[in-house]
Amino acid sequence: MIRDQERPFAELPAALVEELLSHSGRLSEQIGDDLQKIRQKRQEIRESLERSGLLRREGDLPAVAPPTTCGIDGAYAVERLIAKDLVAVVAVAVEGLTPPSETRFWPEPRYRSYTTTEGHEEEIGTIARGVMIGMELELAVQAPHEVVFLDGSLTTPLIYFNQALNRAKEVPDLALKGCFLEQIEKYLQAYWNILRAGRTDRAWVAVPKYSVRREIGQRLGWPRRIDDRAMLTNVLEPGEYTAPQPLEAPQQPWHLTLDPLYEQNRQEAERLRSDIVQLLNEIRVTYYRPRSWLPALRLEMSRSVAETPARLASVIQALHYQCSAPGMLEPYPLYLADRMVKHLGRVMPTLRQVTSQWLAKAYSGDLNDIFLNLHSYRTESGR
Repeated sequence: MIRDQERPFAELPAALVEELLSHSGRLSEQIGDDLQKIRQKRQEIRESLERSGLLRREGDLPAVAPPTTCGIDGAYAVERLIAKDLVAVVAVAVEGLTPPSETRFWPEPRYRSYTTTEGHEEEIGTIARGVMIGMELELAVQAPHEVVFLDGSLTTPLIYFNQALNRAKEVPDLALKGCFLEQIEKYLQAYWNILRAGRTDRAWVAVPKYSVRREIGQRLGWPRRIDDRAMLTNVLEPGEYTAPQPLEAPQQPWHLTLDPLYEQNRQEAERLRSDIVQLLNEIRVTYYRPRSWLPALRLEMSRSVAETPARLASVIQALHYQCSAPGMLEPYPLYLADRMVKHLGRVMPTLRQVTSQWLAKAYSGDLNDIFLNLHSYRTESGR
C-alpha cells in the first residue's frame, strides 16, 4: 500500500496542483534574495557579534562530564462524536542517550494521561491543552536527570494556563474542567520549580522549534523581517553560541487569571503567580549551533543556569551529545517524545471503536443507537 505521505497531491485537482507548483520559481527567488543578503553580510554580522561580546565558543566553557538528559512533550486530542466528545490528554518523557558511566535507573511509568467524555463545548480543546502542559511540567520536575529539555518556550505554560482558566469561567462543570482546577496548584508549583532552577544539579531548558523573538536582532539592528534563529543559523559556526540575553519583554505585562479557582486553593496560587511573573522576567536566551547539519537552536533557561558557567556548560554539553544524528533537527529525546505524542490523534478512532464495543456489550437498547451516537465528525488534536 502506498502511504499518503508518498502521494501528497492525490486528492487535489490536477489543475490546482499545476498552479501551486507554478509558483515555486517565484517563491525560490524570494527566499534566495534573503539568503544572498545574509551571505553578503555574514562576515560583517560575525564581527558585530564579536565586538558586542555576544559570540562565544563551547571550548571557552569549563569542562564537565556528559550529563544525563530527557525530553518532555505532550499532546491532546478531541474526537467529536454525535452524542459526546471523547477527550484524551498525554505527556511523555523520553531519556536521552545515556553516558557510559550512568548506572541510575528511572522507574516506569514515564508518562501522564487523562481521558474522559464531555458534552459538546467549543472550549474543550483549550482546557485540555492546559492539562497537557501541566502534566509536562510535573514530569519535568520529577525527572532525575541533570538536563531536562522542554518542547516550546518557557513562557508557553503561563499562556496556556491563562487561556484555560479564562475559558473555565465560561463553560459548565465539565470533568476536564474539574481535573484542571484541582491540579492547577500542583502545575503552578512545578512551573515555579522549573523557572527558579534552585538545584545546582538540575537544569530545565526550553527548546522552541519556532520563535519570532529578536533579542539579539534588536540589539544589533538586524533587519526586522529576519528573526534571530534564521540569522544565527547562517552566521554561527558549529560549536558556537551566543552570550545569554534577557528574554524580549512582552507587549503587555504577564498575566494569569485565578478567578475560577476554588477558594481553598486561591491563596497559595496567588503567591505562586506572583513569584512566577517575577521569574519570567529573569529568563535568559541563548542560541547554540551544535553541528554543521543543524540550524541554530534557541534555548531558554533560568538566569541561575545561564549565568553559572558550569551549569551552562552542562547544558551545552548535553546538546552536543544529544544532537549527534543528522536526521534529527532537535535533541534526540525531544525528537522521540515528539514522534510519540503526535500519534495520539491517530489513536482516537481506535479508542472510539473499542469504547463502542464495550458499550454494545452492556447496552440494552437498539445497537443502532450506538452506531449513530458514536459516529465521529472529526478528530481535533494539537500540542
